[in-house]
Amino acid sequence: MSHGRTYEEQRFSPLKKINKGGYLEATSSTSVYKKANVILVNVNCDLIRIKEKTEIDLKKFKNKFLKNNKNTASRNALIKNDLNTVALNWENFSQINHHFSHLIEKELPATNQMASGRCWGFAGLNLMRLEVVKQLGLTNFEFSQNYFMFWDKLEKANYFLENIIKTRDEDYESRLIMHLVKAPVQDGGQWDMFVNLIEKYGAVPKDVMPETNHSSKSMAMNYILTHKLREFASILRKKPAKQSATLKKDMMETIYNLLAMFLGQPPEVVNWSTRDKDNKYISISDMTPKDFCKKYADINIKDKVCLIHAPMSNKKFNTTYTVEYLGNVVEGQDIKYLNVEIAELKKSAMQSIKNNEAVWFGCDVGKRFSRDMGVLDMGIFDYENVFQTSFKMNKQTRLEYGDSEMTHAMLLTGVDVKNRKSAKWKIENSWGTKSGNKGYMMMTDEWFDEYTYEVVVDKKYLSKKLLKYLDIDPITLAPWDPMGALAQ
Repeated sequence: MSHGRTYEEQRFSPLKKINKGGYLEATSSTSVYKKANVILVNVNCDLIRIKEKTEIDLKKFKNKFLKNNKNTASRNALIKNDLNTVALNWENFSQINHHFSHLIEKELPATNQMASGRCWGFAGLNLMRLEVVKQLGLTNFEFSQNYFMFWDKLEKANYFLENIIKTRDEDYESRLIMHLVKAPVQDGGQWDMFVNLIEKYGAVPKDVMPETNHSSKSMAMNYILTHKLREFASILRKKPAKQSATLKKDMMETIYNLLAMFLGQPPEVVNWSTRDKDNKYISISDMTPKDFCKKYADINIKDKVCLIHAPMSNKKFNTTYTVEYLGNVVEGQDIKYLNVEIAELKKSAMQSIKNNEAVWFGCDVGKRFSRDMGVLDMGIFDYENVFQTSFKMNKQTRLEYGDSEMTHAMLLTGVDVKNRKSAKWKIENSWGTKSGNKGYMMMTDEWFDEYTYEVVVDKKYLSKKLLKYLDIDPITLAPWDPMGALAQ
């Protein structure tokens, strides 16, 4: 090395300049070779790969785009209109109807999770309220979603801090730690997490612990809780392990105080009165939330199982799975799925509805979905003709490449059966009564195939063969596996 120049500078010294075409001009002792899009320069018999030559012919693209009348028509329409307005497929739209051959006996007004991600809790509580209405002869009823939220947040905070202590030897830059601190107390959840909370805390009527501003609009609360929990995580990871239990106890008191400010303190007993459909007065006094559920909302949640359809290369059918570091109640039951063919999900869900039992299910609600019409239909929007390109990913590819996962939980309350097969499904959503058909939606059977990932059904609807698979210890999936996504 001489005159302060680097080795690379010396090697390239015979090169003079880059010409207009993007190639390097060289001295007489240097030859330039063009092969494919790679420029190779021979400097004193030393063949060096200088750079990749990437050609993007923008002028060609522009001219070709303008010559295609379909392109310009789509452009003109999209500039001033919403994509789904432009892409609406009239043929599919004209065939939409909200009539079904089989419905559960009692459908109640749609609930509203507002600006929160509590859909999984709403769906679970809406499943339970059907039994309350039946038992007490009511015209309508809602459980307190705020009560449910309070305990979920508290348990998630404890679950998070326990996992931080458990992983204290992990580097803070590790994928696991980054995953844990990303969203320690988000609103979303899974079926088994719902069961854990009901088993531990029960539930109360909505009037006993009504909504607050921050239960309905959870963003600010989640920010404060997350901010504080990350601070606690940084402290726990720096302190000796023997101090962890004492420190965590004080930390949990802080989280409780924050939740009480945002949501109010949950009641210890149910004191509640109402009138039934015949105007008969009903009064309940000094009943614990767990006893209230046991007496008026017993739907045998412990007998229900979560079937998933995850056609991925790293998952087998007729196999049980769990997800590491996914849960809320530390001492509660682990997440457990039985991965089966899509036909099994539809078969068990159809049997449940025919037997007057609504079905908790999870799906990717934002795909091929018209919110205003309340329709989930693979053909409702003709994106292919609008953009003149096909969208070819199947369910497996979408899962494996991050294009889809379960995002939302709702209730299946009806099914339209034709030739002994399901044709479409009725859904009770939790977005109020203004979307869809008074808050209820329609899902085609094809959409069910492509974007439904979970259904929760009673064990009695499973074959003896499938029941045997449930007894096998589950395979543990990574925390970031798509099956670890939380419904919100």
